[in-house]
Amino acid sequence: MSSIHYSITIKAPKEKVWNTMLQQDTYRIWTVEFGEGCYYEGSWEQGKKIRFLGADGSGGMTSVIAENQPYRYLSIKHLGIVKDGIDDTESPEAKTWASAYENYTFAERDDSTELKVEMSGIPAEFEQYMTDAWPKALVRLKSLCE
Repeated sequence: MSSIHYSITIKAPKEKVWNTMLQQDTYRIWTVEFGEGCYYEGSWEQGKKIRFLGADGSGGMTSVIAENQPYRYLSIKHLGIVKDGIDDTESPEAKTWASAYENYTFAERDDSTELKVEMSGIPAEFEQYMTDAWPKALVRLKSLCE
C-alpha cells in the first residue's frame, strides 16, 4: 500500500473549484480519465455513504465521507468495492481498499486555488493506474473551472 500526491493551481476561487469538482454534471466530465461514464451516488456530507461507480453502475467503490470542511478540505474513506451492483466490504479484494483514503485540500493563492490531492493506502496493483489518471483528470478539472 502506498500514497500518491498531486497538486494543481487553478485560476478560480476555491468555491468554484469545490463546486465544479463535486457537482454531478461536472464530476462526470473531469473523472472520465478514471473511466468513461463515472458518476457517484450518495452525499458529500460528512459521515454519509457515497458510491463511486462506472458507466453501467455495476462496479466501483463504496466509501464514506470522513471529513467535509466546505471549500477547504474533503476526506473520503474507502470501505470496499461495488461488484455486480452490490457493496462488498468482506472479500479479500474489498479488504485491500479498506484502509484507503482520498483527501483534497483547497487553498486560495491570490486569484487562484491550489488543489492538493493525496491518496493513501492504495493497493499496489492500482498505483500505476492512479498515477496515469490523476494528472489528466486534474487538467480536465482545471479547464472546467477556468
